[in-house]
Amino acid sequence: MKILYGIYQWLILAPIFGLATILTSVVTVAGCACSRGRRASDFWSYWPAHYWSRFCCVLAGVRVTVKGRENICKDRSYVFTANHQGAFDIWSVYGYLNHNFKWLMKKELESMPFAGWACRKAGQVFVDDSSMSGIRTTIQEAEKNLKDGMSLVIFPEGSRSWDGKMIPFKRGAFMLAAEFRLPVVPITIDGSFKAMPRFSYNIRPTRITITIHKPIEPGEGGFNTKQLMKQCRDAIESALPEEDKGISSEERKPKE
Repeated sequence: MKILYGIYQWLILAPIFGLATILTSVVTVAGCACSRGRRASDFWSYWPAHYWSRFCCVLAGVRVTVKGRENICKDRSYVFTANHQGAFDIWSVYGYLNHNFKWLMKKELESMPFAGWACRKAGQVFVDDSSMSGIRTTIQEAEKNLKDGMSLVIFPEGSRSWDGKMIPFKRGAFMLAAEFRLPVVPITIDGSFKAMPRFSYNIRPTRITITIHKPIEPGEGGFNTKQLMKQCRDAIESALPEEDKGISSEERKPKE
């Protein structure tokens, strides 16, 4: 069965995925370029990639289940913070969260062929954390979008796990979340590591479960960044299986 799926993945799935990515990128860019008004722009920046992501999951035989959708309102803006197990985190959140949002992305991802082009036109937020001026620019760009139900998705680990367990969170993501003074919603992604771990390009058909936790509301004085980071990590970890709890050992990470 693994051999048959491997043949399917590289001879059928990979070419279709590539063509679908190019087509989605072109449609997104064209739609955003022709948009008149924010509502139209928000439509083209989100929905083509939403259906592309669902298509990719179905194509790969990955099923996604969402729990806790009742914890969020579609007309309210949030900062979503999710653990980052593998590449399928992107497709599962984009395809099944069902809430319009922008990604907070590393600046270097802007150079990705086709997808980086589409992300720029769609108004995704690229963060340059090499300087304070870069961070201030990121905050200014994000604040333009975070209203009327538009939200932001952040992976506070900064990179994918090497063993399924969470990497220590970076404080910068929570400093940004605190700056926006919006409810912060922890999201647990379980199963993405099994679908395609960081150290492999081979996909395994599996089930991914997304758990949307209750929003953490800012107090009158805003958030305490350190406390917010702990609350989010505790909430995310609570919905992981026992073998994925704790801090990643990163034993599989290549030594530099």
